[in-house]
Amino acid sequence: MNQINNKWVLSLMFAAGTFIGFVKGDEARQKWLFKMRNRDEQKRQLAEHKKLLRSGGVALDDIEIAAFHN
Repeated sequence: MNQINNKWVLSLMFAAGTFIGFVKGDEARQKWLFKMRNRDEQKRQLAEHKKLLRSGGVALDDIEIAAFHN
């Protein structure tokens, strides 16, 4: 169900982006889509972080996560 909602939101973002592209131009469309994707990504990361904290995990900041994955 969550995957269906994500696809629906992504479809709406692209539809709105197309409308913005017609009205304001392609550059404005690209900026808007980038902003929406980043906002969605931040919400997803925040939800994962809260889930980790609830399960007793250790909170890491961005630098620690980057060092861990390299």
